[in-house]
Parts: sequence; C-alpha cells; structure tokens
Amino acid sequence: MNTLEISKAIQAGNVSLGIELGSTQIKSVLVTDDFSTIASGSYVWENKFEQGVWTYPIEEVWNGIQTSYTQMAANVQSKYHENLVHISAIGISAMMHGYLAFDKSDKLLVPFRTWRNNITEEAADKLTDLFDFNIPQRWTIAHLYQSILNQEAHVADLDFVTTLAGYVTWKLSGEKVLGIGDASGVFPIDETTGTYRADLLDKFNQLPEVVQYNWQTTQLLPKVEKAGVQAGTLTAEGAKLLDVNGNLAAGSLMAPPEGDAGTGMVGTNSVRKRTGNISVGTSAFSMVVLDKPLKALHRDIDIVTTPTGAPVAMVHTNNCSSDINAWVAIFKEFAARLGVNLPADQLYQTLFLEATHADPDAGGLLNFSYLSGENITKIKAGRPLFVRTPNSNFNLPNFIQTQLYAAFAPLKIGMDILVKDEHINTEAMIAQGGLFKTPVIGQQVLANALNIPITVMNTASEGGPWGMAVLAIYAKHHADNQNLADFLDTEVFKDPESMTLSPEPAGVAGYQEFIKNYQAALPVEAKAGDAINEKG
Repeated sequence: MNTLEISKAIQAGNVSLGIELGSTQIKSVLVTDDFSTIASGSYVWENKFEQGVWTYPIEEVWNGIQTSYTQMAANVQSKYHENLVHISAIGISAMMHGYLAFDKSDKLLVPFRTWRNNITEEAADKLTDLFDFNIPQRWTIAHLYQSILNQEAHVADLDFVTTLAGYVTWKLSGEKVLGIGDASGVFPIDETTGTYRADLLDKFNQLPEVVQYNWQTTQLLPKVEKAGVQAGTLTAEGAKLLDVNGNLAAGSLMAPPEGDAGTGMVGTNSVRKRTGNISVGTSAFSMVVLDKPLKALHRDIDIVTTPTGAPVAMVHTNNCSSDINAWVAIFKEFAARLGVNLPADQLYQTLFLEATHADPDAGGLLNFSYLSGENITKIKAGRPLFVRTPNSNFNLPNFIQTQLYAAFAPLKIGMDILVKDEHINTEAMIAQGGLFKTPVIGQQVLANALNIPITVMNTASEGGPWGMAVLAIYAKHHADNQNLADFLDTEVFKDPESMTLSPEPAGVAGYQEFIKNYQAALPVEAKAGDAINEKG
C-alpha cells in the first residue's frame, strides 16, 4: 500500500490494532488488512519485587497502554495526516499466567502476581499429584490454590480471577473471556470440549480446603474462546481508556485475548502439528505443537494449546536476556564516560560480533543469568552470577559468548527432555525475539545449543503485538471458515523471507562442554540464593 491508500484505509477504519503487555515493554501496533504495520507506539516498564512478590502496579498497566496508544495515534497523524477514529478489530495479548483477583465490586484484592514468582511450590506439587497433569508454579490455578493453602483473607471475597490479557480485555469490552491459549495457562484444557477440563475442576472443587468457600471455581474463571470468534466489542468506556484524547470511537470487534506464547506461534507461523517456535526475551519459551500425547508427565514440560486449541508442549524458562541487558548497560555507561554515545542497536551488535572470535566452550567461563528463581534447574532465588577459574580464557569474546550461552541454558535443559526422553521432532523450529536483531550471532548460538536448525523470519522483530493484530484480523474475517493454519499460510505468510542456520559441529561440542560445567556448578548458584539476601 502507498501512503494515499493507507490514508484511505485509516479513514474507512480498515485497520486493526494489536497491543501486547510484555515483560519490559507495552507496545501498540496498527496494521492494515494486508498485515503491514503502519504505526506503532511503546512504553517501557519493569516488574518490581515488593514484599516477596514480583508485580507491576495496576495503574502502570493503564499508563503504559495509554502512552503506547497515544504514540501510535500520533504516528498515524504525522505520517498519514489522519486522526485515528475507527479501528475495525482489536486484540490484547500479555505475559501468560499469573494471578489477578477481583471481588464483586471489581476491586483488585492483591497486587498482580506475575509469571515470574516462584511462591506456589506447595500448591503446584499437590495439584500435579491430584490431577496427574503438570501444574507449573506460575499458572493461575496454582496461585489460587496457594492463596487458599496460605489462608489468605482475600480468597473469601473472590468473584473473578484472570490473567493480564484477560483483565485488559474485560475493562475494554466488559467481557470476562480468554483465548484458549492463554486459558491453558489458567487451568488444564480439554481439547475435545475446548474449555477447562471438567473432571479436574470436579477434583479441585472437592478438595477440603476449597469446599469451605461459597464460590465455585467455574464462576471465578474467564470464559474460553478459540481464535477466530468475536469476544465482544470495544465499549465507550473502553475507548476512553485506550485513547485519552477522546478520538477513538466505540464498536471495534475484540478478538479473544491471548498470551505472548500464542502470539509468538502466530508471528512465526507455527500452529500446525509438528511445527515449533522459540521466543526469547526477559523469559524464554519453546512451543512444539504435538501430533501425539507425551509418554510421561514431566514437571519441566507444560501442556498448553495453540490459539485454536491444539495441544502444545511448552518449555518455559523464567530467565533469558535480562542479565545480558544489564551487562550491556555497563558497557554503555563506560562508553559514555569516554564521551561516546552509542545507540542501543549499535552497542548490542558490536558486542555480539565479538562472540564470533570466542572459543567454542567460551573459554571455560560460566554465567548464571538468574534475576529470579528458575524452575527447570530448581533454583529458588535469582542471583546473577559470573564465575571463572584462574586458568579460564577471560577475554571480551568469551565473556559475550558466555552471556549468550547462559541465556539459552535453562531452555536447552528443558528441550533435552523433549528430544531425548520423548523423541519429539519438529518439521520447523522458528525463533523470534530481540536477541536476533543482530543477524546470525544469537541464532547460531541457539542452533548449536539445541543441536537443531533454527529459522528466523523477517517478521521476527515484529513480535507479539503484530501477532495479536493478525489474530484480530482473523477474528474479523473468520466468516470465511478458514482454519488458522491455512489462513496464516495463504494470507499472512504467502512469501516469507527467512534464514535458517544449522548447528556447527565445533559449536555443538563447545556448548556441550559449557552446559556440563553449568549443570555441575548449579549448587553454587543455589548457595548464592541462600547466602545473599535480597536488598530491601
């Protein structure tokens, strides 16, 4: 589309909006019906560790959404000289899992508990045994049950429990609904019925600790919808919440809200069986769409779903790029002391390119990039830790390589379960995330770490909000009765540009040496969590 055609599309309201509330950024992306991004806006935020809980203030949710939307709308005005008044379809996505609990007056009862918290171990273990189904600590039902076990006062007043994407969609549309992919991080899903498993709900409701409450679990949880259906419309109140300037009209179709895992699958065209994708950022996760059930229950493998309800094996790690970002900030500060102001992209690229000169085993250096606990490696408290011996080859290339190696280490450990124990193979493994903005470097490290070919598409930098906008367009056009996989193949990814890198034998061997030393040194990381108290 040229500028005039885009202006006409904006006038006619033939544009769709995807908003994603990620771990470090809230981003709004406006796209035309040919899936081209025409405007965007963003807001940077960080979780806070307060009174033993990782959280974001609920006020900042709306400040961030409004800021990113205002930037996006200003972008529309400056580029196309049009006020953004009508949007045909809107989709909200956010960090999966977590716990937002409300009473009958819609009051938030406790601060938002994010996916990053490792505070529900007792509940997760008991529910896994009860259900014979893996319940991770970050799932909403684990948070709910842990609150019950802790005898927290707010539980008696519960009326509604949801995720972050579900909360925002509720406030914009009045509908208490979740997309099935996000809902699969709330409670186990029945692929046949397309909603929560009734047999497991019955088991939960019959627990002595649960029976004492006046509510029923089904009354607390959001309604489940698959991709492609209408999940309400933007209300007048919702339009005012989004657009503080008051230009946006009500009536936009609302797509079922999804988690960032679901939008990652859409953004990488990985919703068919035997396809898979990897998303890396503050956390990292791999998603493999299953064509058969796993042979065994694994505590490090989540069973979630695609946005259309197909079962997915998910390896989720709490930590990935945060420690890299912290070290890059140190280098930026040093450069500034020398009077050099380096743009972020140039700084990352310069440092990442140093890794091409590293030893295959990163010189014997070790790094644990744990800002929070890590379930896969059984680390309860995050203490970023860099370790070397006197004989390690300590230089800049090896240091940067170690940071990249460590970012993918928990994911590697989890993926080994699928590959070695379950013999799961995918026809494609597509990666996306900020670590791949510098071409080749991170992609090659990931291919070597997992010992599988990794593909990065040209849409990798578009990320979750673009994937959510695609789901919004799909909801708008679902009357065509085209399944999501076919829609993505024939409409969205008709001629995708991509690059695939295969594992390098020397790099694979070097990473194997690194991960062997990494796993042997895990007790050191655990001890650091025990010995070093959290500041404040």
